[in-house]
Amino acid sequence: MPELPDVEAFRRTFVSCAQRRVVQHIEVHDAGVLHGLSGRQLRDALEGRRFAEPERHGKWLIARTGGPILLLHFGMTGRLVCTAPEEAAHPHDRVVFTMSRQHRLRYRDQRKLQGLWLVDEAGLDRVLGRLGPDAATVPRDAFRAALAARRGRLKAVLMDQSVLAGLGNLLVDEILWRTRLPPSRPARDLTDEEGDRLHTELRRTLRAAVRAGCVPPRDTWLTGRRDDPDPHCPRCGGPLRRGRVGGRGTVWCPRCQP
Repeated sequence: MPELPDVEAFRRTFVSCAQRRVVQHIEVHDAGVLHGLSGRQLRDALEGRRFAEPERHGKWLIARTGGPILLLHFGMTGRLVCTAPEEAAHPHDRVVFTMSRQHRLRYRDQRKLQGLWLVDEAGLDRVLGRLGPDAATVPRDAFRAALAARRGRLKAVLMDQSVLAGLGNLLVDEILWRTRLPPSRPARDLTDEEGDRLHTELRRTLRAAVRAGCVPPRDTWLTGRRDDPDPHCPRCGGPLRRGRVGGRGTVWCPRCQP
């Protein structure tokens, strides 16, 4: 599932493929990914317009044109791909933006759980207003205050997009493992020192994952071991435990995260 680092990589793909270029043509292969508009409305609104530098907030990508704003969300299987025009269509290409003779930007998504929206500034404010601060830039004090105000367990609170935007299942398990905090710990019970440590590991993990363009499955990361048939902690060597916290599959080390 795309998380903040993946969407930041998609933002960079958008920059290289579409920023400051005019939308010459839009092909809608599957209108099921369009929300509140038809393929014709998408074409009428964007063809002939030029994309500005895209922004990201949490898992949302925001592409302004000086008029309508294109919003993209990638759900569980979505991605952006930049190709040459002659490249053959992929069966999961849902919308294709022709930007020039050399560039086609493809919204590719197998499961179609999210998609594309067109909004104005008021509509953008409504979408972003439902979200918490971006996880990559949230200040330490705001982060601690957000956790202290919630009654839920730590993992569920960190994954709540209204608390903090951008974190998903892999990142939260990774960050808690690095901080040596159990996922079922009540969020509001953290000490100031634990909250500061959690914020530090959040920022450190996100920086490394953004550089990789994903949550990397490295052997020294929990992410690299969690799907092993018999997973063991890359830090202490003890067996990892699997369970569910907040309705999500969760992996942790009972020795490192007591």
